[in-house]
Amino acid sequence: MAMKIVEECINCGACEPECPNQAITAGDDIYIIDPEKCTECVGAFDEPRCVEVCPVDDCIIVDPEHTESKEELQAKYDSMH
Repeated sequence: MAMKIVEECINCGACEPECPNQAITAGDDIYIIDPEKCTECVGAFDEPRCVEVCPVDDCIIVDPEHTESKEELQAKYDSMH
């Protein structure tokens, strides 16, 4: 799965430098997570760092349109690093 930033984003930018895969970029109004690069921090951290540092509750959620197993996420992470 990939994470997704929802419209409650306050555009603070706290999440962007925390992403080990550089999957987070600034959009027009909110930050955006590239599902092709997001591994939910599998391979790097125990929990998604973006969620941990986000000051807005429930602003970053699991993207239901991009589901992957932990093994698939680990393989994606390994291929990028």
